[in-house]
Amino acid sequence: MGGLISALQLILSLSLLVFIHELGHFLAARAFNIRVDKFFIFFDAWGKKLWSKKVGDTEYGIGWLPLGGYVKIAGMVDESMDTEQLKQEPQPWEFRSKPAWQRFIVMIGGIVMNILAGIIIFAFYLKSYEKEYLPASALKNGIYAFEGGEKLGFQTGDKLVAINGKSRERYKDYTSMEMLFGADVAVERKGEIVHIQLPDTLFQTKGTDYFAPFHHKIQVAAVADSSNAQKAGLKDSDFIVAVNGKILENYGDLRTALQTAKDTVVSLDIEREGKMQSLNCSVDTAGKIGFYPFFDYKAVNATHPYGLAESMRYGIKEGWDAIYYNAKGFAMMFQGKLNPATSVQSPIGMAKYFGPKWNWQRFWYLTGLLSFILAFMNILPIPALDGGHMMFIGVEAITGRRLSDSFLEKAQMVGMAILLPLMLFAVGKDLWEIISNFLFK
Repeated sequence: MGGLISALQLILSLSLLVFIHELGHFLAARAFNIRVDKFFIFFDAWGKKLWSKKVGDTEYGIGWLPLGGYVKIAGMVDESMDTEQLKQEPQPWEFRSKPAWQRFIVMIGGIVMNILAGIIIFAFYLKSYEKEYLPASALKNGIYAFEGGEKLGFQTGDKLVAINGKSRERYKDYTSMEMLFGADVAVERKGEIVHIQLPDTLFQTKGTDYFAPFHHKIQVAAVADSSNAQKAGLKDSDFIVAVNGKILENYGDLRTALQTAKDTVVSLDIEREGKMQSLNCSVDTAGKIGFYPFFDYKAVNATHPYGLAESMRYGIKEGWDAIYYNAKGFAMMFQGKLNPATSVQSPIGMAKYFGPKWNWQRFWYLTGLLSFILAFMNILPIPALDGGHMMFIGVEAITGRRLSDSFLEKAQMVGMAILLPLMLFAVGKDLWEIISNFLFK
């Protein structure tokens, strides 16, 4: 059931984003009086469709294959490879009859719509879900460095000053993709500025925390099965407030308390749904009780609410980061620094990020992120993608010579020859991962 819910969330997200993308092409085409023959949500593969209605020259419909959607623009060589109309003389309402600048706007229309949608979704997400942010300047006691952060050069008490030479207003920006793709982080340590150079491979270490604000509450993200924590009655979302009566200021206090109580029983003061209670929990010989922590720093630090202008500004910033660092990751694959087998994913692999339970907060964040990724993928100068069409229109504008329909047909076939094996590889890889996990777990 969890897999089905993950798949449904992904289908809804991608369908929404593809609709917005195709709407960009549609509106731009209609603005220049270019006829649009079809506008479909989902694909009507082999001519099968769930519903359709023709209004004017355009057939609007819903296909049966939930892998996106498309618009069919008259007089354009596209993935349908329907070239019958190209055998006729160009008509004034066809794509091929329009000047290069108009055709370029039609092709970039989908990308622009995805960027705008991503900005709006991120702004909505920040204003409605995150609601507030922690200013980096509010961390009077600096950060608490976890073991992974200490290995990178951070120390507990460091105060965040700048990343890549620029001061950041939000603490969140010091834990963003900018840091994970390699950065120079300046911190104030005992009155002196220290520079920590981070490697550009941090993004590959998933789920690793390097530091947190010095003061934070320790929340239980998940309790390990058959662990001492589970036997003691610790539950997801509990806050661990104290050990043996000593109030915890951060995860370091908890780790120290448990390390000094190895192979004994401790008293945990926990907060559950706003009420305090105590649990007796055994600590193993490694100084652990068996749970996965989440660090809630907003509850114990002064935060700043997102206003409308701030949510839009940071929505733009986070959207730009998504595009820039996806492009950087793409370049790293071509440079041999990143293994495509572990980096390329099909929709099957992407579904797992939505989770087995329907969560609107996670849904909107991932939808905003995917909107920017879709914009980036479509701007790549590969034939069969919007970027490929834009590239050929750019060549035409520079040389003053129109590329022939025959050349565009062949280029479309080359583009499909590049994209289809890549799609099959990604789908096959993700299917094998599911099958192998089932057979060999």
